[in-house]
Amino acid sequence: MTLSISKRVRCLMRPAAAALEPYDAAFSQAHINLSANENDYPMPAAAREAIDAAIARTPTNRYPIAMADELREAIAAWHGVEKDQVIVGNGGDELLFNLILAFGGTDRPLLVLAPTFSVYELYAKLLETPVIRLWRDPDTFGVDEDRAVEAAGRANLIIVTTPNNPTGNLSSPEFVARLCDACPGIVLADEAYIEFAEKGSSSEGLLVAHDNLSVLRTLSKAYQFAGGRLGYALASADVIAALAAVRQPYSVSVLAQVAALAVIERRFEFQHSIDRIRQERQRTLLALASLSDMGLRVWPSSANFLLVRLPHAAEARVRLRDEFSILVRDLSDTPGLTDCLRITVGRPDENDAVIGAITTILRGESQ
Repeated sequence: MTLSISKRVRCLMRPAAAALEPYDAAFSQAHINLSANENDYPMPAAAREAIDAAIARTPTNRYPIAMADELREAIAAWHGVEKDQVIVGNGGDELLFNLILAFGGTDRPLLVLAPTFSVYELYAKLLETPVIRLWRDPDTFGVDEDRAVEAAGRANLIIVTTPNNPTGNLSSPEFVARLCDACPGIVLADEAYIEFAEKGSSSEGLLVAHDNLSVLRTLSKAYQFAGGRLGYALASADVIAALAAVRQPYSVSVLAQVAALAVIERRFEFQHSIDRIRQERQRTLLALASLSDMGLRVWPSSANFLLVRLPHAAEARVRLRDEFSILVRDLSDTPGLTDCLRITVGRPDENDAVIGAITTILRGESQ
C-alpha cells in the first residue's frame, strides 16, 4: 500500500517537509530485479562465512561504538588516510543528508549537474537549501566544465557524481580539482559506483591538496552489502568533525559495523564479480545497441547499470514487470530523461532475459 500524508497532518508539518511525498522505490516482486543497481552475483563463500561468524560472536545488549573506531581505522588503512579523515554512516544516504545539513541551508546554494541522483535535491528541499541546477548535454550527458566552474563560485556546496547516476558517465579528477579551486565551500565527489570504472577515475588522490573536498563511497554496490547499509566519507579532519557534529548517535548498528569490517578485510574476494559485471556491461551494451533500428538508444557507462531510451518506456517497464517478471527503473518522468529506463547489469542469464524481453517488446510481439 502506498503511504499518503493526509491534509490534516500536512498542515501540521514544516513547510519544507509538507511539500514532499513518502519515498517509493516502486519495488514489486519479480523473478529478476535489475532496478536498484545491486551486485547480483553470489557473495564469496569465505566472505559470507566471515560475516556470519562476526555477527554470531557480537553481543547486542550494548550500544555500538558511536564513531565506529575499528571500522574507521580499517577504512583509513585501506585508503591511506588518517582515521580522523573518515566517517561512516547508515548507507551513503545518511552522509549525504548530513552533508547538506551541515553545509547547506537558506542562502547556501547546492550545485548539482542534472540529471543526476534525485536524492540530492530531495534532501536540499527538506533542508531549505536552494539548488543551482546545471544541465548536462541532452545528447551525451556530458558536462560543460567551464560553465560548471563558473557556477561553482556561487555555490556553498557542490555534489558531482562520478560515475553519474543514472547516466553512467565519469567526471575526471582534473575537473573535480577545478571545482574545488573555484568553490568557496565544500565539493563532494559521490563515488558510489567507482569500483566499476576504469582505474585512475577516483578523485580521492586530490584530498591531500584540496581541503574542501570530500569523497563518498559505499559498500552497497560492488561489495554486495546493500542490506547492511554502510557508506563512508573521506575528507579533511575538520570537515569530518562537522559531519560528526550533526550525525545521529549510534546510527550504524553494531552488527553493521562488524559485518562491514569483515567485508573490508576480504574486499579482494569481490573483484571477480566486479570484473564479471564490467564484462557483462559491455556485452549487454553491444546487444542493446544492435536494436537501434527499432528506436532504442543506449549510452556507454562506467557504472554497473545502463541508461536506455526506447519508445513508450513507461509502458515497456510495466510489460517487463508483468509479462517477463523483470524489474527495471523507470526514469521517463525525470526532466532530461524522457522515455529512459535504467537497467542494472546483472548476471549473464539475467542480462540475456532483459535483452530478449526488450527485443520482443520493440518488435510489438507478446511473450
